[in-house]
Amino acid sequence: MQLRYSFRLYPNGPQRSALARAFGCARVVYNDALRARETARAAGLPFVTSAELSKQVTTAKQTEERAWLAEVSAVVLQQSLRDLDTAYRNFFDGLKGKRPRVGAPRFKSRKGNRHTVRFTANARWKITAGGDLSLPKIGDVRVKWSRALPSFPSTVTVVKDAAGRYFASFIVETGTEKTMPEVTPVVGIDLGLTHFAILSDGTKIDSPRFLRRAEKKLKKAQRDLSRKAKGSNNRGKARVKVARAHARTADARREFHHQLSTKIIRENQAVAVENLAVKGLARTRLAKSVHDAGWSAFTTMLEYKAARYGRHFHPVGRFEPTSQVCSQCGVKDGPKPLNVRIWTCGECGAVLDRDINAAVNVAKAAGLAVSACGARVRPGLVPAQREETGTHRDGQPTVAGIPSL
Repeated sequence: MQLRYSFRLYPNGPQRSALARAFGCARVVYNDALRARETARAAGLPFVTSAELSKQVTTAKQTEERAWLAEVSAVVLQQSLRDLDTAYRNFFDGLKGKRPRVGAPRFKSRKGNRHTVRFTANARWKITAGGDLSLPKIGDVRVKWSRALPSFPSTVTVVKDAAGRYFASFIVETGTEKTMPEVTPVVGIDLGLTHFAILSDGTKIDSPRFLRRAEKKLKKAQRDLSRKAKGSNNRGKARVKVARAHARTADARREFHHQLSTKIIRENQAVAVENLAVKGLARTRLAKSVHDAGWSAFTTMLEYKAARYGRHFHPVGRFEPTSQVCSQCGVKDGPKPLNVRIWTCGECGAVLDRDINAAVNVAKAAGLAVSACGARVRPGLVPAQREETGTHRDGQPTVAGIPSL
């Protein structure tokens, strides 16, 4: 399987200038290639191939207008063309139904919030003996290595985000690492907003609500940005402050997802999660809270960590009536309003917690044999089964083998 490893870069002044040139050249080549294909399509001409676009880039570097393209590595320009091919391929595959639909490729803006360049093995980049990342025509960039790479990657992508931070992104091939010992427990997870995750064993994990907690600082930073004159240096500084505030929130949310997903994978042999319609929920009045929770990112982490460490991941369809079925007797009691958090089964009399009951049903829908521990809040009056009633020898009726008084 392929995993992405990202590390923080700390380029100096000249290196930041060189990276800015690389970002700009890659953007210009991407836009020129896209313009050539769109012009050919409008004129009814055949689709411009990648080979023809590559020749146009080589020719453009020899002209006076595009001579500055030679100031960056040629691999960066060729990889920009590969990115355009990938964008077209995803667009056409979406039209054919091979993948979810995406929009047609669009022109990149110089004022974009995220810039990337990619170096392959042909660029002869390397990791120096001192731990720096040596990039062609940029230099040896200092890297903060937080962990070791499992294998040597063939490509590296340099990313600059909206907050002005630089990252080196590596994609490496790794196999299944069965480093975690096998365990017996299995778990079903019901995701929510008040509680981020409710486990089938009765555990409830509160939602951190990182965006809600940071709203006060974000509001002040956004208000300061709106007061700055457009095009001024102060506006640029204020924009970076807003981006950094959002980056801190996103980093805290990602760290929470990683810690919780690792803990669940470590303690359970199989994990079942309901596949929620996040896009649909994000169009409701709960949109901000749904995005703040980050359910999709969390389930993605569970899936790849389960595959990496030899665990089992079971997605459950979103149309499963997990909140309508009693986890004790399996009777479907119908839909219930969201304000009903505890309900009593009309068949067996069990008093159920709505969220824990749903988590147990998620596990059962995935075929996992779990106990309904914690699903019953307090015992109700359970009627005796038909085969448990009878008549005592002295003629007195009995219930469950106990003589009546």
